[in-house]
Amino acid sequence: MSEKSRDVNSNSFPTGEGRDGALYEDALELLKQLISTPSYSKEENDTADIIVKFFEDRGVPCSRVGNNIYAKNKHYDVNRPSILLNSHHDTVKPNKGYTMDPFSPIVKDGKLFGLGSNDAGGCLVSLIATFLHFYDKANTNHNVVFAASAEEEISGVNGIELVLPYLGNIDFGIVGEPTKLEMAVAERGLMVIDCTAQGRAGHAARNEGENALYKAVDDINWIRNYKFDKVSDLLGESRLTVTVIETENKQHNVVPSTCKFVIDVRVNELYTFEEILDALKENLKSQFKPRTTRMKSTSIKLDHPLVKAGIALGKGYYGSPTTSDKALMPFPTLKMGPGDSARSHTADEYIYLAELEDGIKTYIKMVEQIV
Repeated sequence: MSEKSRDVNSNSFPTGEGRDGALYEDALELLKQLISTPSYSKEENDTADIIVKFFEDRGVPCSRVGNNIYAKNKHYDVNRPSILLNSHHDTVKPNKGYTMDPFSPIVKDGKLFGLGSNDAGGCLVSLIATFLHFYDKANTNHNVVFAASAEEEISGVNGIELVLPYLGNIDFGIVGEPTKLEMAVAERGLMVIDCTAQGRAGHAARNEGENALYKAVDDINWIRNYKFDKVSDLLGESRLTVTVIETENKQHNVVPSTCKFVIDVRVNELYTFEEILDALKENLKSQFKPRTTRMKSTSIKLDHPLVKAGIALGKGYYGSPTTSDKALMPFPTLKMGPGDSARSHTADEYIYLAELEDGIKTYIKMVEQIV
């Protein structure tokens, strides 16, 4: 049976080869190859090669920009709206708690173990399978575009931002991240701010100088107690958290002339970064500068066709406390995928085989309601 005549409500996939064959089996084998191949952020060259070959073996043209791979459906039409299917193929480095080889894709007790299996390999191969399902369908209302992005784990500039200009006009998209196949309709923004309190050095015994550390503590106390008024139903409060503090001084008897500290800012969808910075400007005595303002908070409306498609399948929705490439896309996106965010970056990472199969079927059912 070809994928064109497949009943996506069935509990299994047909067997066979190539694009019209077993999407699940192909996706699983691809995921095993990706796990076997180190792909740390900025070092994804080999997994990019694997993805390119996977498409080429199935007769699907694809292109590469850096370590980002993209492809468009066979009957792509610039006059039609487009949906983007995206996930990343870079990983963090394995932590020291691993008891298994992180690069050996081991199947045990219904789980596939290996680095990147959950974050976000399962999502990636499920979206690739979904793209292949729709690749050669004609007379659709939407184009289907796929992108496997690099550098997601470090929010690098050579990731999704690099490839977006090559994708054509995108109207909305699905970002594959492990969410237990629930819909993350909003996502906190992240801004890191470097602060410096200025004082004047002096001898502690003679009570000389102007203690920059005390000035920093005054600002930190304000940060600790400040509450933003607008609270999101999906994401709760916007939060300021001081996470690092240091002085250049290594002597106990010298009053520090400077004190540096770092603010981790998590913003709900009701505030812009500019509004956060304005509040700091009005209340802090320390100098400060954001490292970047790229990772903005995002949300997609609950009446968007993607969200409505998920609701029709019985999926719930929530606001995500973590950030992803969703923050870098200038169009509405839904973050959703097989796997569990709680397993990401943990030792002996895994994804259930059933989650992988459910991911493919769920993505296909959702996109079918749209295209």
